Amino acid sequence: MVNSNQKKRILLVHPRGFNWFPGKHDITDIANRMVPQGLLSIAAYLMREGHEVSVYDCLGPDAPFDLDKQVKEISSYKPQVIGFSATTSSFPDAADLAQKVKEQNPGVITVCGGVHVSALEGKLLRDYPAFDFLVVGEGELTMAEIIRGENPAEIQGLIWRNGEEIIANKPRAKIDDMDSLPFPAYEKLRGFPHGYHLPLFSYIRTPGATMITSRGCMYQCSYCDRSVFKKGFRYNSAAYIYEHMKYLRKKFGVRHINIYDDLFTANRKRIVELCETLSRFPLGVNFNCAVRVGYTDDELLQMLKDAGCLMVSLGIESADPQMLARHKSGVSLDDVRDTVKRIQQAGLRAKGLFMMGLPGETEESIRKTSDFIISLGLDDMNMAKFTPFPGAPLWADIRKEGTFNEDWRLMNCLNFVFVPKGIASQERLDQLYNEHVKRFYSDNAWRRKFRRRLWQHRKSLFYFARHLPSFLAAKNQFEPEKCN
Repeated sequence: MVNSNQKKRILLVHPRGFNWFPGKHDITDIANRMVPQGLLSIAAYLMREGHEVSVYDCLGPDAPFDLDKQVKEISSYKPQVIGFSATTSSFPDAADLAQKVKEQNPGVITVCGGVHVSALEGKLLRDYPAFDFLVVGEGELTMAEIIRGENPAEIQGLIWRNGEEIIANKPRAKIDDMDSLPFPAYEKLRGFPHGYHLPLFSYIRTPGATMITSRGCMYQCSYCDRSVFKKGFRYNSAAYIYEHMKYLRKKFGVRHINIYDDLFTANRKRIVELCETLSRFPLGVNFNCAVRVGYTDDELLQMLKDAGCLMVSLGIESADPQMLARHKSGVSLDDVRDTVKRIQQAGLRAKGLFMMGLPGETEESIRKTSDFIISLGLDDMNMAKFTPFPGAPLWADIRKEGTFNEDWRLMNCLNFVFVPKGIASQERLDQLYNEHVKRFYSDNAWRRKFRRRLWQHRKSLFYFARHLPSFLAAKNQFEPEKCN
């Protein structure tokens, strides 16, 4: 354990993982490089405790692809404690990095947390001895107690070894007062904000940044892993959000913020207060946010527009009623149509979020969804490839629903690792995906709308031109191939 009552040198690592297609050059960080929000929150909390904290983003600008080069850079910080935050697809990289660092410095304390750890818990500590501790759930308080040198048996949310025995302590209580947390330590990221960028054509001003203003969710969609933040809904106050936005604007010059809350507008009162503050005391910042059907009204949408909101995302997933009822209860197609219409009438852009390949999917359900997407007249669309995650409700029975290749490195929503019974093969599923994504961006109505906004998107176009070879390579992934 770490010696107590001393300032510690801590390195928090965001492992790269496998984020693209097998055999292809990974360009995901060129298309959209997001900050590791959870790690930055933990970094800020530990800094407030008086520790010396650095953040190493393996997906960051100028970070090497090669694992051994990453290990060399990680070791150069001479950390006493290394904390990894891993998704399912990046966990193998985290484990390999921990092993290699331990070989060079056996005395370093290695800790891993994140959604994959929170879902699988003690099994991972048994199978991956390079980790000394695992953190389940929210990491701020647990990491602080590890670093203070508290007795492992007394630390909530900790999984640890007592000799050969793997011990999982009782869960960590959720942080109810979200405003008690400091702003994420963005300054610890090399190249922030200009080295990080939002999805193309989702902004009109740069540089951009991301924020998360709540934790937890009142719903439990079948495919969603809530292992870290659990159910419920906790959120920052309007005053805190405004000061956070102001901090990004004043300290880093940020001009656009993507807010990645699933239920940003669920508490109407705080959003009204935030919009009123932004309208009275504008920061010169645009923002995007997500809403759920049932949590928008015309007055609120107009307030979002007046406060600087540019685009609103809406989780839809499928246009097949049976699929919706099974995987995303409480959402109807009529309500979706109405919500998209009202978003656009308020002068906001509407982005639809969809998912292909869920259990029960068929070629007919895919066609229905594709037709529905075109009929909505959306401003933008994202189609995720369904990936089963260990903490999702459907995980327990996923092998009964189709064929599943449980290769963690490929479980990133960019590869089909699961093929539902209603689809003939993975090759056929890939072909359908490519066809229908291309169909949206080839639609004449969407292209007319896009052309009218070309000048607004000149910064995205300039960025696109700078990285044209990489984007052309990505485009080739969506060229339908003949399926035998």
